[in-house]
Amino acid sequence: MRDITRGDAQVDAVVEVIRTADADVLLLTGIDMDGTGATLEALATRLEEAGAPYPHRFTAPGNTGLRTGLDLDGDGRLEEPEDAQGFGRFPGEGGMAVLSRYPLGAVTELTDVLWRDLPGGDPWFASEAAASVHRLSSVAHWDVPVLVQGGPLHLLAVSATPPVFDGPEDRNGRRAQDELRLWQAYLDGAFGGPPGGPAVVAGRLNVDPVDGEGLRDVFGALLAGPLQDPAPEGPGGRAEADPGHRGPPAQDTVDWDGPGNLRVDYLLPQAGLTLAAAGVLWPEEGAPLNGLSLATARAASRHRLVWIDLVLDR
Repeated sequence: MRDITRGDAQVDAVVEVIRTADADVLLLTGIDMDGTGATLEALATRLEEAGAPYPHRFTAPGNTGLRTGLDLDGDGRLEEPEDAQGFGRFPGEGGMAVLSRYPLGAVTELTDVLWRDLPGGDPWFASEAAASVHRLSSVAHWDVPVLVQGGPLHLLAVSATPPVFDGPEDRNGRRAQDELRLWQAYLDGAFGGPPGGPAVVAGRLNVDPVDGEGLRDVFGALLAGPLQDPAPEGPGGRAEADPGHRGPPAQDTVDWDGPGNLRVDYLLPQAGLTLAAAGVLWPEEGAPLNGLSLATARAASRHRLVWIDLVLDR
């Protein structure tokens, strides 16, 4: 809220990226949220002033910074960010928000699903007490119906934990994979699913199909079955590829210090939906993309915006 109201340079860059993308529906991850949604309203005002109005919006309290009073990571210390339901120094840190030009229907939240209740899950718990309260979502899981002509399109939103910053038990790696497995279970009919209409899994999955430390079993199973991969590309990803990079560099979506460029942000439509186009808003140096410079994209985030165009024949 402070950065938005003061005209922070990063916020200015974020607004420019969103204005350039010109998306009908937008999922933001890694945005700090307050309990009343005032931050989202302030950002929406900035966007409207920039010519990018989003009259329909949704956010809700997630698991980041939500205290448990337990030693969830098993390091013998309490009340650390790692002991919250999702890593966070305060409630709402690094949350999510949806902005839309179309009306939104009633949202189904799976944010409070316990990790141990996930069919086929691979949980790790420091204790039985931890198992009894440990939620699966590190941020949130939302089924957001976007009320387009002909019926709702369901945005299955998630922002998974990075599969690092843990020990040999691979707690975060297992959790990141199971956060995606939750949508697999939902599409198969668990937890009140499947959604009543076509769906798109959207968000930061924190798994690269080839590189990095993430577990890929569920990712591969989803792409072999209920979901399709648009394989979006951005020219800047190719230009900034790391030496030894094994995956398609143009499909990368983040530029991290240390791990380098990886593909971790996704829009994965259900199989059978008609895809018209897809891309990553990653300009090259000296070659703006739709008027967006690489400097502005970098100032907005280490992540690059991923987009798809769908044709809904209904």
